[in-house]
Amino acid sequence: MRNSSVLVLASTNRHKFEEFSSLFKAYPEIAIAPVNEYIRNADKLGLVETSDHYYDNAISKARLANHGCHYPCIADDSGLEVDALEGRPGVRSHRYAIPRLGETQDNANNQKLLTELKGVPSEKRTARFVCHVALVMEGVFLHVAGTLEGTIAMELKGNQGFGYDSLFIPKGQVQTLGELGPEVKNKISHRALAVAAFMDEIKKQEIVFAKP
Repeated sequence: MRNSSVLVLASTNRHKFEEFSSLFKAYPEIAIAPVNEYIRNADKLGLVETSDHYYDNAISKARLANHGCHYPCIADDSGLEVDALEGRPGVRSHRYAIPRLGETQDNANNQKLLTELKGVPSEKRTARFVCHVALVMEGVFLHVAGTLEGTIAMELKGNQGFGYDSLFIPKGQVQTLGELGPEVKNKISHRALAVAAFMDEIKKQEIVFAKP
């Protein structure tokens, strides 16, 4: 039998791996595995993120990882879309700003976003987190997406998260994701919604994971 529980996450982002691992705890039949344990040069996966479309970037990373290890591979491409900025930072969310010496990428991104939204009132700071997830394995290409609507806060609040979590207030909440923490975030986030949709499709299509 070649059945396998292993699902390789095509990302070397530690925060993303921790988040996906937490989300998949609800599905014990699947074991999320770090890509760097299955392929060489895993840190180069991001080089294929050249498209202006989330789906293309996700499928490219999943395909490249699968080509290297032949295990089922999952990848995501996510972004923050701010209406007042005509959808920016979008697919460029991760590298939106250029950090100063000693500054983290997340802080540079958040500060640039706050600067660009200076003077924009709360009611016009609507935004959404978008996540596209792709699966590549023998005989299968699968794509799903999840979206979390919300607004951008006037200042950074909370430190329980990464990326833009400390600026994003989900619709129906008064606190940022950075304040709400992982327990709440993992129930409502764009990635949580995408993973739920992913598992629905896996079951609906009766997809069976296989090892090489």
